[in-house]
Amino acid sequence: MLLRGRALVLAGSEGQRHAWLPKLASGEARATLALLEAEPRWDAAGVQLPAKPAKGGGYVLSGTKLFVPDGHDADLLIVAARTARPTKADPSAGVSLFLVPADARGVSQAPLPTMDQTRTLAEVTLSRVEVGPDTLLGPAHGAWPTLARLLDRAAVALCAEMCGGAQKVLEMCTEYAKVRVAFGKPIGAYQAVKHKCADMLVAVENAKSITYYAAWAQDQDAPDAPLAASMAKAYVSDAYRRVAGDGIQIHGGIGFTWEHDLHLYFKRAKSSETTFGDATYHRERVAELIRL
Repeated sequence: MLLRGRALVLAGSEGQRHAWLPKLASGEARATLALLEAEPRWDAAGVQLPAKPAKGGGYVLSGTKLFVPDGHDADLLIVAARTARPTKADPSAGVSLFLVPADARGVSQAPLPTMDQTRTLAEVTLSRVEVGPDTLLGPAHGAWPTLARLLDRAAVALCAEMCGGAQKVLEMCTEYAKVRVAFGKPIGAYQAVKHKCADMLVAVENAKSITYYAAWAQDQDAPDAPLAASMAKAYVSDAYRRVAGDGIQIHGGIGFTWEHDLHLYFKRAKSSETTFGDATYHRERVAELIRL
């Protein structure tokens, strides 16, 4: 909802907001952002699906979008497409957003297998889908600043969720270390387990701190908000994956069985790690933002 509704709030016309926001808020309709393609990049260069001008001022969209959240049962697709080539002065120019009803002629949706089965993804194919000029969300050729802002806010929100997951894993591990007995005493009494739990605590608290600042920066539109978002996503992605992995080590074999909940957190950690860009992508973005 953060990506979908916020896109309409930031870039939608009065008519577009009036037509869709009440439906999204009430649950009458579901929307999703279709951004990624065959080359799953989170920057403007990843948007290659062409939107060619049509008679009457509209556009014709053709191509495939991958890993679309809830894309197989969404009622509205917010599709990122390329309406012009980028320029040397502005590599992000030429990206536009379109509001495409999922039941439009030429649109097909198919669910994709995922590691985290609680977070559904889909492949959306657009085969010469004709849309009118009123479906353009925001300015033509200039949608990337809105998209970049949306992705930063979504990444920070995901970091907050990841912090909660990592905190829960830590709590599960410390509780288990108190009751699991090996060689006559709880495993929490052994130094190796103590150190692992301590490292997990440090990772969780650091993740919370960097996420708190990134959230404040987004809320206040601080000049360093993009930098803070990437720093948070880079750190928290690694931290949650590491905490979830260590949690499985502390629990032993039971931690990766269907009977125990820990495997669900590990899968969510791996899924969230790549969503909105993995740690490597965001570290590279940090380097660009500070002009290294």
